[in-house]
Amino acid sequence: MNRIRVFLVDDTAAVRHILTQILEEDPDIVVVGTASDGQQGLERLQRVEADLLILDVEMPGMGGLDMLKALKAQQSTLPVLVFSSITERGAMVTIEALSLGANDYVPKPAMVGTAAEARDYIRNSLLGKIKSLFKREPMVTEKPANITLTPSASSYRRIPSRVDLVVIGSSMGGPKALGEIMAALPDDFPVPVLMVQHMPAVFTKALAERLNQNSALSIRECHQPTVIEAGQVLLAAGDYHMSVAREDGKIIATPLRSEPVNFCRPAVDVLFDAAALHFGANTLAVILTGMGQDGLEGCRKLADVGAQILVQDRASSTIWGMPGAVSRAGLATAEYPLMRMADEITRRVNRGRPTFRSRLDRLNSDNKHEVPG
Repeated sequence: MNRIRVFLVDDTAAVRHILTQILEEDPDIVVVGTASDGQQGLERLQRVEADLLILDVEMPGMGGLDMLKALKAQQSTLPVLVFSSITERGAMVTIEALSLGANDYVPKPAMVGTAAEARDYIRNSLLGKIKSLFKREPMVTEKPANITLTPSASSYRRIPSRVDLVVIGSSMGGPKALGEIMAALPDDFPVPVLMVQHMPAVFTKALAERLNQNSALSIRECHQPTVIEAGQVLLAAGDYHMSVAREDGKIIATPLRSEPVNFCRPAVDVLFDAAALHFGANTLAVILTGMGQDGLEGCRKLADVGAQILVQDRASSTIWGMPGAVSRAGLATAEYPLMRMADEITRRVNRGRPTFRSRLDRLNSDNKHEVPG
């Protein structure tokens, strides 16, 4: 395999030196250049061939956000990992960077302990994400390339039930995917939505705030037991699982401080297991981009009770680990590109609700009433 060529942008020389040392300890990685700010990075990137950009977001001069905007204007396809501080400000800037097209982020070590422990933290968190970005997913050869639907066995056994709850799981690449979906759901969305995104606590708070700013729905972090109603969205708080149940006709989401599942807290499986138990076939589950297979076992339980399960397709996923695992297990009701996911969620929730119209229905209706120019 060819070595992964990495370019580093960070305003601190010591950080660039340490990152270079750690990365080049791996025989599959080579650092092809460094820069101390965004402007220098843009100039030097033109003179090297890079496969990946590791970018600090808070720098004097041209910061990471402005560099991302410049790369976007250039229609760059260079993958970007943000290397950001674990502070409220750092989290907000990181979420903004992810919305601008960064693939994922690695929090800088804070109060880790010794220098050796800090290096181990960087090595473990950074190398894993780099390898995941460049990992080739197994090809699925039993399905023609032009077919996007992969019905599970359970989908043939019954007509889909009315959806009372939407649950969504995501990881690497998830913040951007969630942003696109939440921005496209209509303001009269008739059921609650619960989401799990693999992130530390300070980052989930920032993500919920960012999503809420750009959505017609009310989006909050779930930091205490909460009654959730139609058109409301809760995001699992970092370092807490999220469960859901019906009590006295109400839907209640609850944060849980139980042990990690799939090495994750929050974990998608915890939410999906609860949805299968309490909502059964009335659940619509969505698995978005992410590495690993968190959500797979929860989808098994959901499929067993007849729930609908949508997965993001390979082409639009940053990492097709989580959705790919569900697809390969034959549990997906259907696969869709990200650009179609919000409309498909809306269409399926609309089924059985004749007074509710999807965004596409509204657009088509509006177009019919346009006066020709």
